[in-house]
Amino acid sequence: MTIQRSFITMPTHEDPGLSPIPLTIIVMGVSGSGKTEVGTRVAAKLGAIFEDGDDFHTEEAKEKMRAGIPLTDEDRFPWFMRMRIRIQEIRQAGGRYVLACSALKSKYREWLCAGDSPDALRFVFLDGDFDLIHGRMALRKGHYMPVSLLQSQFEALEKPEQEAITVPIDGTLDEITATVLERLSARRQ
Repeated sequence: MTIQRSFITMPTHEDPGLSPIPLTIIVMGVSGSGKTEVGTRVAAKLGAIFEDGDDFHTEEAKEKMRAGIPLTDEDRFPWFMRMRIRIQEIRQAGGRYVLACSALKSKYREWLCAGDSPDALRFVFLDGDFDLIHGRMALRKGHYMPVSLLQSQFEALEKPEQEAITVPIDGTLDEITATVLERLSARRQ
């Protein structure tokens, strides 16, 4: 497994203009909802480190998904633990972190936050309907996640309630990113 780390910047001190926003932001949703694109843009606006949860999967897990086989919780637990360790590493280094990760079930979100308060870690749920996301995935090239697994993602999805900021994905990337940043700031004021 190769984890590609994308370091946008590593702040050495807290920017007072950004202080209302948690140090860790997890952009979540089903495959094809735009987690990577939105997460990359949010991280760039915040001067944060961005990483994609897909890079934390083992090759075995990716091969399983390429074959159209959904991962089990047993497959996923070590994946979530690798991401949780990374969250802690970045915090200890004093950086802000944006992670794109499906986090479809409530227990997966619990594994990732490990008791963190919303002041430390916040989920952003990119919410869209099956047809919209299916259309986007059909256009995507070179991704290991086949469109055939999208239905299983929607079946597994436990939409977050209080623990996430929900943002509809029917706008442009710029509009979605602006909404995410606005809602992250508003939640703590």
